[in-house]
Amino acid sequence: MSDENGNRVERVTPYGDQATAKTEQVRQMFDAIAPAYDFMNRAMTLGIDIWWRRLAVKRLKRLSPTRILDVATGTGDFAIQLFKSLHPQHITGIDLSQGMLDEACRKVKEKGLEKNISFEQGDCMALEMEDESYDAVTVAFGVRNFEHLQQGYQEMARVLRPGGMLCVLELSTPTNPIIRWFYDLYTLHIIPWIGSKKSGEKSAYRYLPQSIAAVPQGDDMLQLMRNAGLREATFKRLTLGVCTIYTAAK
Repeated sequence: MSDENGNRVERVTPYGDQATAKTEQVRQMFDAIAPAYDFMNRAMTLGIDIWWRRLAVKRLKRLSPTRILDVATGTGDFAIQLFKSLHPQHITGIDLSQGMLDEACRKVKEKGLEKNISFEQGDCMALEMEDESYDAVTVAFGVRNFEHLQQGYQEMARVLRPGGMLCVLELSTPTNPIIRWFYDLYTLHIIPWIGSKKSGEKSAYRYLPQSIAAVPQGDDMLQLMRNAGLREATFKRLTLGVCTIYTAAK
């Protein structure tokens, strides 16, 4: 993987403002779309994102983690699914956006899981967690939003205990040209239109396909994991290649 390919997604920003750091633009974008985020997730993926999360959770079952860190936790769907399926002692979710965290806290409170799942605002580029403090670290649909991918992977590897697992679920682009044509039509035209109608933030849903196209995929993503000191890195493409699960051990 060339540095050019690895850094390409870091230059893709929600608002195209070169004077403002990507981290701050991502924070502003998710604060703006937080109320509509869950609806758009279901609409964009036709509900298949729920199944993708379940498959990712299965990758962690053999590990039986007791402490899990969910990075870019968003509105908390993955954290809640992780707890329901794995029953760890505690899950900590972090996210840049307070708007998204407010939605996550509301969900957890409704389900009576406040003692089991906690949320805090934080930046994956500089995690406040201690070294080797988690059995598993997870990210669902978030790494393409990192301002510096390699630094984010290094931080996640740092807080993993030896023998722990990193599990990344990320959107990806199909390799089949026929499927890719329909995929491009949907992501480049239909999703931005729906997104602008529902959230009023058309730029956010233009950023989505641009960031997916630019993020390292397949073996390129695995190399970032290996560069961070992780081992046994593997990936599995899902649903005709529109989503991929990446895992690695420390």
